[in-house]
Amino acid sequence: MKTRKNGIFPAIILSISIGLLSACGQTATGEKKLEKIRLDYAFYSPTSLVLKEFGWLEEDLKDEGIEVEWVQSLGSNKALEFLNSNSIDFGSTAGAAALIAKANNAPIESVYIYSKPEWTALVTQGETELTSVSDLKGKKVAATLGTDPHIFLLRSLADAGLKPTDVEIVNLQHGDGASALVSGQVSAWAGLDPHMAVLEVKNGTSYIYRNTEFNTYGTLNVRTDFAKNYPEHVEKVIELYEQARAWTIENPEEAAKILAEQAQLDAAVAKLQLSRNDFSNPIPSEVQVKALIEAGKVLQTSGIIDSNVNVEKLATELIQSTFATNVIKLEDE
Repeated sequence: MKTRKNGIFPAIILSISIGLLSACGQTATGEKKLEKIRLDYAFYSPTSLVLKEFGWLEEDLKDEGIEVEWVQSLGSNKALEFLNSNSIDFGSTAGAAALIAKANNAPIESVYIYSKPEWTALVTQGETELTSVSDLKGKKVAATLGTDPHIFLLRSLADAGLKPTDVEIVNLQHGDGASALVSGQVSAWAGLDPHMAVLEVKNGTSYIYRNTEFNTYGTLNVRTDFAKNYPEHVEKVIELYEQARAWTIENPEEAAKILAEQAQLDAAVAKLQLSRNDFSNPIPSEVQVKALIEAGKVLQTSGIIDSNVNVEKLATELIQSTFATNVIKLEDE
């Protein structure tokens, strides 16, 4: 009987403690109960649009009483601003843009690959004498600083033996850069889909340079404190992103329609953009680490990342595969 009593009372105390924590809006670990998950959606991330369209996350979290809030990101720079200001918990960016943010002490982790896109290239007017990157010397080139198109431009210039100062980089948000190219305010533009696809279909623009290996992966990033406090909900978001990825692969026509409707694009433009995304490898891995190291070296040469930063360590800290590997079983597909 003595042993029984000693077992009963601690159990009662534990039960009361959990009840008190719940009443105070806290979990048993002392963390505040999660009431809302804030995610971004972006026209450069088609699966985010599918997930938002069908409301699968809202439906899944309904029984937990967790609200879902969607915020639009117009570019990687905006998504990172939202993450840094604690305006969202999950943000969609290019991998290299996340690396720059991490170098500036942004508390983020890349936990999922939403696609390997060819979403950027160097674009010019349809009829032009510009046929190579070297032809850009002394020209105005539009780019959104801190995003994959900007990084693509820097890598392309370096590959052609040019320095960033050999061109005049005009910092414009992606859509404004597209307009500047059409109006002739700049000679070239480091483009981003869907704007790039729009100009290709509607304005007959041409490409000065394309290189899929210079496009870093599309990464879903989470704030580090959110990942630490709510790891099961990071996995839940990845699980629902996986549902959106599988649906997109199986239903490309319907996915293009969703992209067209949400981004207000012509069907041909949406199909073109979607076709430039590879959705086959969603788990972050050494592949992304290596790609970011190469991008990081160019960013250091350009002075965007401090030369004293250990890029290999930075990329390894940024790319976190644990959450995705806990959720995704690719062999079952």
